[in-house]
Amino acid sequence: MSAVPKLGAIVLDCPDPAGLARFYARLLDLPEPEVNDDDWVDLSDPGGVRVSFQRVESYRPPEWPGQDAPQQLHLDLDVTDLDAAHRRALSLGAKLLDDAPEHFRVYADPAGHPFCLCAC
Repeated sequence: MSAVPKLGAIVLDCPDPAGLARFYARLLDLPEPEVNDDDWVDLSDPGGVRVSFQRVESYRPPEWPGQDAPQQLHLDLDVTDLDAAHRRALSLGAKLLDDAPEHFRVYADPAGHPFCLCAC
């Protein structure tokens, strides 16, 4: 088992995960995603990159170039050994935000951007 994570997914907050996933599937000429959950949809690229879409109530879209509603996303990083990856992330400067879920943990990077270590 390794403590070095690999990129699992790029996750975008949105009000309509299925609709946004279908948009990106069409934009990127990818297969239509399977929609089994109203709150989370995965869009997989045959090249191995997964983009996921998660429902956020009261979603405010980012403004560009303004920063009143800054652009935000978070990374899901797949790991095989959650405890080892946790120790490694903390040693590199991450801050633990939530360790309640059984199969993943939420952190902030040194600039405050959220990311998850996932052993799902």
